[in-house]
This record gives sequence, structure tokens and C-alpha cells, in this order.
Amino acid sequence: MNNLHIKTGDTVVLLTGDKKDRKKTGKVLAVSPEEGKVIVEGINIVKKHVKPRKAGDPSGIIETEGAVYASKVQVVCPKCNKPTRVGTKVYEDGKKDRQCKKCGETF
Repeated sequence: MNNLHIKTGDTVVLLTGDKKDRKKTGKVLAVSPEEGKVIVEGINIVKKHVKPRKAGDPSGIIETEGAVYASKVQVVCPKCNKPTRVGTKVYEDGKKDRQCKKCGETF
């Protein structure tokens, strides 16, 4: 899985999970195309045990976002504010843009 329909900075909605997590929205913080996963702000919170590396670093149990499979999230169109599939629009000069499948707007 090398090409993903999601890029860093996109707003996405979670499609799966239990009732408290499903339909949550958040901003994509990181994308890992090799694993096919994304890290979304405020979704899939996990607890990590961390040792301090230097003086002043936090230690103990901290909460951070875990990775989610990219197939489990869907991009939210900035124009129509609906979860949508992403299409590509190819111009005559060879340039590509991502496009909302619902309203046709490029983003």
C-alpha cells in the first residue's frame, strides 16, 4: 500500500469502532504509506509508559494518539462538510488535483 487517499492536515471522520468513537472527526497528524496507517488527532488514544531521556522530560504514563488503518477513515470535504471519497482531476498540462466525489470541488 504505497498510495493513500489521505494527506497530512486533512480533516477525517472515523468510520468504524464502538459508539463513542465512531463518527469522531480530527485532523491528520502523520501518514505512514508503508503500513497503510494514519495518526489522527484525538482518535485512538493509547497510554504509553515513558522514561525520561533528559532532565526535565516528562516521565510516567502519558496518553498519545495511536495509528489507525487508512481504510477506516474518510476525508471530510472542506466545502460541503460531508465525508466523501476522493477522486483525482487531471488537467491538460499533466497536473493532478484531489476532488470531492459529492460536490466536485477540488482541494
